[in-house]
Amino acid sequence: MRIAVFATCLVDGLFPAVGQATIALLRRLGHDVDLPPSQTCCGQMHVNTGYPREALPLIGSYVKTFEEYDAVVAPSGSCTGSIRHQHAAVAEGAGDLSLAADARRVAAKTFELSEFLVDQLGVTDVGAYFPHRVTYHPTCHSLRLLRVGERPYRLLREVRGIDLVELPAADSCCGFGGTFALKNSEVSTAMLADKMSGILDTGAEVCTAGDASCLMHIGGGLSRLRTGVRTLHLAEILAAT
Repeated sequence: MRIAVFATCLVDGLFPAVGQATIALLRRLGHDVDLPPSQTCCGQMHVNTGYPREALPLIGSYVKTFEEYDAVVAPSGSCTGSIRHQHAAVAEGAGDLSLAADARRVAAKTFELSEFLVDQLGVTDVGAYFPHRVTYHPTCHSLRLLRVGERPYRLLREVRGIDLVELPAADSCCGFGGTFALKNSEVSTAMLADKMSGILDTGAEVCTAGDASCLMHIGGGLSRLRTGVRTLHLAEILAAT
């Protein structure tokens, strides 16, 4: 199986360790993995802020970059959701039916990390060791758009040494939502406060999730309050040995 990793903008620009962990994990499981240098943004932020036509070149670039692979793995429920639920629709809306068909085909083999590990590889024990108290935040797009469900929990429960504790009101949004946090900062801050309160109530040392964007938002809040609680992407915990 030819596997490519779609790193995403945020991982590439701000959290490269997440991409490195994703690749290291897949290689540890015995797979050859590529990181195509021609990859760019998936176009989600363009579509979500009302600029679907500006996303078309990015959708075309995504298709061209990844069409030769058997599977594309992204450490992001948000970007995977955009690829699977927006790409073909945006191309169709612009009247480019050929691109829409290609986008639909490539989107069908694009997977969020936890669903790829559990559903495609049939793996839950990835050989990880992480002796810390951890709580998991299910991000909105992974939970509601991709419906990854129990997959991340199944992976985390198999990590040796981990003390996995349930997050109160886990399915509530952290308040990030991309530009939502900028356009509705007061509401976003209130939602973040609720999420941080839940995390602190668990006594966890680490909050993990499948999206670097949400972890950036949560981690920033926890850091400003000097809580001592850190955030780590799911890939980083699964890659730990």
